[in-house]
Amino acid sequence: MITNEALERVRGWFSGRLPEEWQHAAPTVTVDREEITVVLDLGDVDLAEDTGDAEAAEKRAGRAKAFREETRDRRIAIAREAEHRYDRKVAWGVRVGGHEELFTHIAVPVMTRLRQPQRQVLDTLVEAGVARSRSEALAWCVRLVGQHADDWLEELREAMSHVAEVRTKGPDA
Repeated sequence: MITNEALERVRGWFSGRLPEEWQHAAPTVTVDREEITVVLDLGDVDLAEDTGDAEAAEKRAGRAKAFREETRDRRIAIAREAEHRYDRKVAWGVRVGGHEELFTHIAVPVMTRLRQPQRQVLDTLVEAGVARSRSEALAWCVRLVGQHADDWLEELREAMSHVAEVRTKGPDA
């Protein structure tokens, strides 16, 4: 678990290296053991009053794609420097209005042990065609929990971060 202090240092490092034109708002920086994800907020595209939802979505997706292509070399250079400094891969994404898109991110294998009732849940998802494998079914379950428990998970992460900070201030073992 990364401490709030360490996360703020990573955020500050990226904010200092990102060109100002990429920073309509402060970037969202998320860090775990393997990866740093930087999501840049590009604001929103100009929309006419009579722009429909589908057209607005297309404009936002187009802006995201153009940004990805135009900034590739600079993002790679920043990522290489960060990967060397923090020993983690760097993933990039953008937010344009309500459209959020990750360009690059890694999928990390995770080993787990499940008892028969949990395996039966995964097997049911596979048999129903929701997932192609137990691995994909487990990833589907994690995404579902994440969508419906964002507030609870955020509160839990904050509590864990506070515990980590208190531990660093305690006596050496």
